[in-house]
Amino acid sequence: MPPSAPIVLFTDFGPGPYVGQVKAVLWRLAPGARVIDLFDDAPTHDPMLAAYLLAAYGPEMPDGSVILAIVDPGVGGPRPPIALEADGRWYVGPDNGLKALVARRAGRARVFDISWRPERLSASFHGRDLFAPVAAGLAMGGAAPGPERGIDTLVGLAWPDDLARIVYIDRFGNAMTGLRAATLGPDATLAAAGRRLARARTFSDLPAGSPFWYENANGLAEIAVNQGRADRVLGIGVGDIVAFDP
Repeated sequence: MPPSAPIVLFTDFGPGPYVGQVKAVLWRLAPGARVIDLFDDAPTHDPMLAAYLLAAYGPEMPDGSVILAIVDPGVGGPRPPIALEADGRWYVGPDNGLKALVARRAGRARVFDISWRPERLSASFHGRDLFAPVAAGLAMGGAAPGPERGIDTLVGLAWPDDLARIVYIDRFGNAMTGLRAATLGPDATLAAAGRRLARARTFSDLPAGSPFWYENANGLAEIAVNQGRADRVLGIGVGDIVAFDP
């Protein structure tokens, strides 16, 4: 059996039977592949918010990875399935904007329609029936799953480079934004829920209970409270708008 590339899961499937069913397909079709659980709690039903997470975290995955990227509120509808090759990694899932920022920021990118269809294709679980088999095939060294088309046809290419909204709340209550910290000045302040927040290097720079923002380990501007939950202290949530002064 040829060596296989790692397969990375980026979904909004959450707890329950869905991730397990996808992994079962991957194990059956690519038994040698290592599966990396990246997100199973990406912004639910919101490819736009999730796109800013995928663009920050996808390029950190191992070279040659196949990233199964699924936030798919239009499952079973007319949105086309695609495989994007960007800087040596594959991104498999729906063409609904989720992969647009990855493609736009990549040094080299190509997109392919997925023309293959399985004998069994549920109308509501393309992650298991369509995307997982395609990801397994690519991980095993298979060819692109369909014809190539222009990158400029991808949904979401008109979305902004950076998004001044909260895109994710982690288990500590920290709020990631769609803003890359490198695009903000060193003295920039963020405003969220009526509070103005200064920048800090890290948590220990401030007293316990203090809110602030910082550059997280993946380059995003993130709102936090030292030894507390920013989501509860500030009353913020996924999708909320933030403002910034450079």
